[in-house]
Amino acid sequence: MKRICGIELKSSHAVLVVLACHDADAGGKRAEFIELEPRKIELEDDESVTCVTEFHKAITEFIQSQNIEKIVIKKRAKKGTMAGGAISFKMEAIIQLNGIADVELITGQAIAAADKKEAFERPAKLKKYQEAAFLAASLSYRKL
Repeated sequence: MKRICGIELKSSHAVLVVLACHDADAGGKRAEFIELEPRKIELEDDESVTCVTEFHKAITEFIQSQNIEKIVIKKRAKKGTMAGGAISFKMEAIIQLNGIADVELITGQAIAAADKKEAFERPAKLKKYQEAAFLAASLSYRKL
């Protein structure tokens, strides 16, 4: 069973969602939403080496403890009015350097187009703030 972690970077938080992907041999291909804690990991102060190290450690421990094989991050714009903040790009780099799981970036446009073509079924226990991370992981799962 493969596990995918969807991540949306908002402000100084990494919003997390985990999907367990079941093979076709186990009753059909399907992804199961795993409700877990933490749902967010925060980078408290991006100018503090201690805080950056703690964020890296927390992300790495989460990836290891949840047996994550793939991480999917919802991309943010690099410029313009909807551009992501500098802290979110620093968090993205830390996640990309995790050394455990593969990392993929998916655009919001790709997620919206896939959801429009064939709507993703949102789990009842999914928190509203986790939706973008869930959709990113779900789109990656569809591509498997």
